[in-house]
Amino acid sequence: MSYRVALIGAGGISHNHLDAIRQLGPERLTAVAVADPNEAKGRAVAMEYGLSWYDNYREMIVQEKPDIAILALPHHLHEECAVFCAANGCHLLLEKPMGLSSASCDAILNAVKEAGVTLLVGHTQHYLPANRQAKALIASGRLGKLVAIHDTRHKDYFEENRPRWFLEKEKAGGGILMNLGAHSIDKIQWLTGRRVAKVKAVLSYEAPVGNVEGSGVVLAETEDGIGAVIVQSGYAGVAKDETELIFTEGMARLVSPKGVWISRDGQYEPMEEVITLEVRSPFAAQLHDLLEAIEHHTEPECSGEYAKSVITVLEAVYRSHAMGVEQIVEFE
Repeated sequence: MSYRVALIGAGGISHNHLDAIRQLGPERLTAVAVADPNEAKGRAVAMEYGLSWYDNYREMIVQEKPDIAILALPHHLHEECAVFCAANGCHLLLEKPMGLSSASCDAILNAVKEAGVTLLVGHTQHYLPANRQAKALIASGRLGKLVAIHDTRHKDYFEENRPRWFLEKEKAGGGILMNLGAHSIDKIQWLTGRRVAKVKAVLSYEAPVGNVEGSGVVLAETEDGIGAVIVQSGYAGVAKDETELIFTEGMARLVSPKGVWISRDGQYEPMEEVITLEVRSPFAAQLHDLLEAIEHHTEPECSGEYAKSVITVLEAVYRSHAMGVEQIVEFE
């Protein structure tokens, strides 16, 4: 079966989604329209991919009646848009983070349940071959028991070309921890198969613009006692995206976009095994996951309930910094 897809939001990530649709092919997916209130941006994407352009997503959904809506919007618009699209019968691919709060996530989950549609939240870490390789390594027991994780992410978060809404707490929900920290929390939970149960966080607010945090250190503990340290900086420096996995019988270095290295004789060597996915792009892989869930009436790997857990942990992170003490993460 082929599904008609409408895209809401014509920002930079729109190309990833539309290219993924092309990769899966018209026998599975066809993009029909894009909505964005910025006419220049919306028309440019529409022209490049041969789509209809709308300046209002509600009008687009009503007129086009797509089977699937992809939501690539500023974070504060996720809830309103997802609820509307679900009520109009659209299955949803919603960019992460799912919402500004767990309450916002609940509103989306209730709308999806009432409408009987399927929701996938775009935690693309699940679909990177290196991450799947690392997850398989943990499960194999090859290096013994996993006991600790050190996840580091440095990026110039306040670069000129970043849309300004990212730096407004009211619209973004937070800074580097809400945006890139969501990836780190997701990675820890997904790799271990366990929820983060406790967090102690120290954040900094030293950016020259905006009112969001520019760095953070988070000490986390999973529900089965694995310790994890997340260190992130959005200030000037050297870019880095690396996760170190510490086992009882060795170590592994995961660079999600590149690969996995394991310790041997006191140094890291590339891991020989390679995990291949049915489709190469993580954006195509998540669309494939969504289609499987729709057609088999199952939950996708990145379900709404799972994505809400990431937001619940992030709420505890911000609460910990504000209160200066460790927080227990309370999942409903």
